[in-house]
Amino acid sequence: MEFVNLCRKSVYLGTESMINSNSYLVEWQKALDDRKSEGLYRSLKTTSNLVDFSSNDYLGLARNEELQGFVEKAYTEISYRNKLGSTGSRLISGNHPYFEETEALLSKTHLAESTLLFNTGYMANLAVFSTLPRKGDTVLYDELCHACIKDGIRLSMAHRFPFWHNDLESLESKLKKANGQTYVAVESVYSMHGDFAPLAEMADLCARYHAVLVVDEAHTTGVYGQNGAGLVCALGLEEKIPIRIHTFGKAMGAHGAAVVGFKTLVEYLVNFARPFIYTTAMGLHSVVNIHEAYLYLAKHSELQENIAQKIHLFRALLKENSALSDSKSPIQALLATGNEEAKAKSKLLQDKGFDIRPILSPTVKIGSERLRVCLHTYNTSNELENLAKILRHF
Repeated sequence: MEFVNLCRKSVYLGTESMINSNSYLVEWQKALDDRKSEGLYRSLKTTSNLVDFSSNDYLGLARNEELQGFVEKAYTEISYRNKLGSTGSRLISGNHPYFEETEALLSKTHLAESTLLFNTGYMANLAVFSTLPRKGDTVLYDELCHACIKDGIRLSMAHRFPFWHNDLESLESKLKKANGQTYVAVESVYSMHGDFAPLAEMADLCARYHAVLVVDEAHTTGVYGQNGAGLVCALGLEEKIPIRIHTFGKAMGAHGAAVVGFKTLVEYLVNFARPFIYTTAMGLHSVVNIHEAYLYLAKHSELQENIAQKIHLFRALLKENSALSDSKSPIQALLATGNEEAKAKSKLLQDKGFDIRPILSPTVKIGSERLRVCLHTYNTSNELENLAKILRHF
């Protein structure tokens, strides 16, 4: 034990010495110190016993013990030698018939011709936007799109321009000036606001200008549409929107994502998308989890009815609160007047037993800092009422 403690001490002293003697480490440390002084320092924390109003587990599937039993049973019944790891990319040794069976189920559910699984929603968006737009093309994206969409666009050789959030006039003004093949990137529900994109109007606008509309359904997968097909299908727009990204780490309580669309789209991504080609495939257990979650939701539509009721109740309890965002999704936001106020209110709520996190600038624009409240099927009416009592005084 003394030897271990001695080693730990030498590692600590060695790290401190390295920082002092290497200019790049000094720069990194300075950036960290600056972030701390600005009140923006991030650190990892374990989960607590607070009432969950922060996770994306909208339908409670991540904690559903009945679903967990179905997953373990299905996983046990699959006879395959590589159960602990996929061993390689899907183009080499990592493919499995169960992957293709799950992709077929997803295509059927999301009313699409074909589907391609990805390890995460981040990787799916990176693949779409770094691969499809080419040099001379144009990508227009909502200014509030997720970082993974913007990162994918940056990796492409296309021209790229943001348009004002959910603003059809701003979008059309950019469409009129676009060159080459134009792609338009939006989200069906925005993670920091909880508001819906005007998908029907956007689809018509894109059709008029021969643009390809790409919709990230991360926060609507499972929550909307028959069998959790998403908002695009709920609105009957699947034939007008050729590319959709569905993420399973939120309402589906699983891990991974998929791109759904035409068969040609999927074949193109398999052949050209570097985030697919050069990535080790998901483990089999993750795919079983996705597959079983979809089967479970297809038999339990009451979960969607439940979350809709919770949203209605929460908004009714806070109808007098002017800081509440205009959202009819499980994501509700209460605006603050700066990072410090958002952090102070979040701490107060956590002290009262509610796990609610502040969303700070620069994650959102300065002046639009907020408390983000995520609603779930397992949040009780009593919990919602007690939370609303506190929020009404903010």
